[in-house]
Amino acid sequence: MIERPSPNCGPRPADVPVDTLVLHYTGMKSAEEALARMCDPSAKVSAHYCIDEEGAITRLVPEDKRAWHAGIAYWRGETDINGRSIGIELVNPGHEFGYQAFPEVQITALTLIASAILRRHPIPPRNVVGHSDVAPSRKRDPGELFDWQRLARVGIGLWPEPVPAKPEDVPMMLAEYGYRADEDGAIAAFQRHFRPSSIDGIADEETAGLLAGLLAVAN
Repeated sequence: MIERPSPNCGPRPADVPVDTLVLHYTGMKSAEEALARMCDPSAKVSAHYCIDEEGAITRLVPEDKRAWHAGIAYWRGETDINGRSIGIELVNPGHEFGYQAFPEVQITALTLIASAILRRHPIPPRNVVGHSDVAPSRKRDPGELFDWQRLARVGIGLWPEPVPAKPEDVPMMLAEYGYRADEDGAIAAFQRHFRPSSIDGIADEETAGLLAGLLAVAN
């Protein structure tokens, strides 16, 4: 592991567990550009780890410190997501600079470090989320090309088997699972994570069924 300490961090709040793992893409043209920004005090952003396209892992902030990666966010009633989470950045140009599939070696490295993080902290599967899940009106990362299903197969996060449900129950189920259901983009963020083949923001029967399936295994 490469050590590149970032000054962009602070103390965690007292008596708050580290119970959330947030995955991002860097959304910049190169790994070096992203790392430089996360180490620039004027940028006021960071993450605990960054994984480049070759699978090299850089540690920027110790896990016992608060990194500045989530911004204005919400999950399961909590708004201080930085205070209770670990943030991992995956080097990828993102939607602005030519979004592309995540290389196999990068996902393998992520699987290894995420598994280790889950062993160290009481992070339930439903709290393994994307930046777009906790900030749906602002963010799209890690995006529809990220293979959440693969991670779920090895115990990192959840993946649903749909069960019958009513489309009109989608807002209620979104809120029960963890989203701020009344935030713009919440349905699309759910679809980007759990139905990447169609991100239309419509509370249809398939979306309802996937949400119901998630709740069946999350509760």
